[in-house]
Amino acid sequence: MSDATNSQPPSDHVIIIQPSDYQTEIKDFLPQRPTQPSHRPAPRSKLPIILFVLTCLSTFIVGGTNHSPFVPTPDQFARLYQFIQQVGWDTFLFNGFSYAGPVMLILLSHEMGHYLQSKRYHIPATRPLFIPMPMSPFGTMGAVILQRGGVANRKQMFDVAVSGPLAGLVFAIPFAYWGVLNSTVITTIKQEGTYSYGEPLILKWMISLVHGPLAENQDVLLNPLLFAGWVGIFITALNLIPIGQLDGGHILYTLIGKRANIVAKVFMIGAIGYMVYNNEFGYSLLILLLIFFGITHPPTADDTVPLGTKRIVIGWLTLAFFIIGFTVTPIIFH
Repeated sequence: MSDATNSQPPSDHVIIIQPSDYQTEIKDFLPQRPTQPSHRPAPRSKLPIILFVLTCLSTFIVGGTNHSPFVPTPDQFARLYQFIQQVGWDTFLFNGFSYAGPVMLILLSHEMGHYLQSKRYHIPATRPLFIPMPMSPFGTMGAVILQRGGVANRKQMFDVAVSGPLAGLVFAIPFAYWGVLNSTVITTIKQEGTYSYGEPLILKWMISLVHGPLAENQDVLLNPLLFAGWVGIFITALNLIPIGQLDGGHILYTLIGKRANIVAKVFMIGAIGYMVYNNEFGYSLLILLLIFFGITHPPTADDTVPLGTKRIVIGWLTLAFFIIGFTVTPIIFH
């Protein structure tokens, strides 16, 4: 699919914080017990709301400017104003809302899947923390929820982990398909310095279903809705990598226990080897974050709690989405 600039992959997952680790970083977000009885509710941090609003603005701006990186400086604001004068306010607002609305709905539904399950099981967790990133064509690095470790048992951990990806895909897949239905097939000339977005299997199937087989020099022109669906699918698949604190790491650990840590190490070694061999380091930030938070998965409060057949089937099917939704090279430079 045509259109793009280089950026780090977005992130959207639950991070389990062990009770003895990083308490100063999460103490302002996790529910605290008052030392003395009080009739006043404890004040809640406004940071999640501020980050949500900033991410809405960030995705709106990059959507309105055809996913051009935007650095919030006086010079960039002046260029933004000039761009709006050229294309018109109607076009800018339409493109901005057409991208920001769907992509924020996808991210929000994903995070609320995690958050509501955490509330259901009384697991201390922060509200979703969105990450604005106007310097990337996505406008965001996704979102994250910090959750206290050692509280959820195996079944509870599974429900929290699997609910995010499934809730996000409820919107991401229809948005992507609707975008394909309204897309245009164009003839491309892959000149040096141009770029395009990689297509996961599920999008290739959608394009083939709607437009039929494309010729080698043909491509689908991205529209805001299709790109929002692409971002949603990519973020979901990225978080289903079975490593550490990613959703896929949580799900796989609840399915096969400590053997998941062996899988995580193999995946990490393979990912680093791939980047070095192909001289592609777009996933470097993600690799560093995974190493920082831990490649292996800590035990749940009770690993012996059975999942049941239904959860096991749902778990493996959810992990399988990684195969059809992930793009090894999301941005292809020609």
